[in-house]
Amino acid sequence: MTRKRVVITGLSAISPIGGNIAESWDNLLAGKSGVAPITLFDAGAFAARIAGEVKNFDPEAYGLPVKQARRMDRFAQFAVSAALMLLKDAGFAVNDENAEDVSVILGIGLGGLKTIEVFYSRLLEAGPGKISPFMIPMLISNMGPGQVSIFTGARGENVVTTSACASALHAIGYAYTEILLGRTAYAITGGVESVITAMGISGFTALKALCTANENPEKASRPFDLNRSGFVMGEGAAMLFMESLESAQKRNAKIYAEIVGFGATGDAFHMTAPRNDGEGMAGAMRKAVADAGLTPDVVGHINAHGTSTPLNDIAETKAIKSVFGKRAYDIPICANKSQIGHLLGAAGGMESAFTILALHTGIIPGTINYETPDPECDLNYMTTGPKKIRAEYALCNSFGFGGTNACVLYRHWAG
Repeated sequence: MTRKRVVITGLSAISPIGGNIAESWDNLLAGKSGVAPITLFDAGAFAARIAGEVKNFDPEAYGLPVKQARRMDRFAQFAVSAALMLLKDAGFAVNDENAEDVSVILGIGLGGLKTIEVFYSRLLEAGPGKISPFMIPMLISNMGPGQVSIFTGARGENVVTTSACASALHAIGYAYTEILLGRTAYAITGGVESVITAMGISGFTALKALCTANENPEKASRPFDLNRSGFVMGEGAAMLFMESLESAQKRNAKIYAEIVGFGATGDAFHMTAPRNDGEGMAGAMRKAVADAGLTPDVVGHINAHGTSTPLNDIAETKAIKSVFGKRAYDIPICANKSQIGHLLGAAGGMESAFTILALHTGIIPGTINYETPDPECDLNYMTTGPKKIRAEYALCNSFGFGGTNACVLYRHWAG
């Protein structure tokens, strides 16, 4: 059976380095870091006091009325804002004729953690009678796609995927599959996250997962560097508008790239640590390539998960070597988390957007803060900055706690 061809015709982002996709991309190529001291709460007593926050976010500026915004957690505000920008970029209007064919499928790792904090404190201080009826609708993760559906009018599938740091790539893979199967015609997909809160920072610090080098925030996230010491938390939203090639051509839409393969695996190994040999990660990459009916030799670029944690970066390097053999050393690999931090459930959405733009523009971003080589992380991580490199196929990797691995293969759109 001949597959449909599925393309990306819209992109949007709200990131630690930009309030939209164009600004985020420009700052990524400029090597700008979005990591700075935490301002969203008083982190003075915390071991980790830095993060990749979205700066000066005003939901009203994105089209959210103040009253509705107050009834949303920050992650849902990000979701609606990004979705509204996405539809504008895609040149697509949801209407009564197409609304049931437009699905919203988003990856969100934790949901409204700030809302939980606020209302739990209120419960302890004033009792159950002071809990707002909006508490549950504000905190549940599926309110991300739910609010997007409400604001855009999309009445197709309305789904959230929650698989830790692989959430967004699983959402993208699911959306791709649904279009292939003809279950939906259009998809608003990607990822959203906002858990730079006292509980969020405390929890990941307790796991010894966060970097606590607070003195020089912009240098803190150091994927693949010998002196990496943990990830830096980030937040934001990034979305892709997907549709069949036939649909895109019919409405004369601009096409950024094509999505051609998706792969997912499980490590069956540990709650938080990856397999030492990286084979779960490798399996997801192999599956994504095989899903496209291709072989690994076609891959010209990899957007790495690259968390800046000791175990992940070694395992991912081993995985890449396992899949690509000697050619692994020639593939340009970038780690966006060096500049934006780790967006957790939204990571695969943001990194997919950047992977797609790398294919679209022919410019592969660099990886900052790789200063001291690690003998076990010895591939081409683009440590000297962005370069004009035309790749036809690119992999985007996301790996999460629980041993969940996802990978998407994108193709350059030549027209």
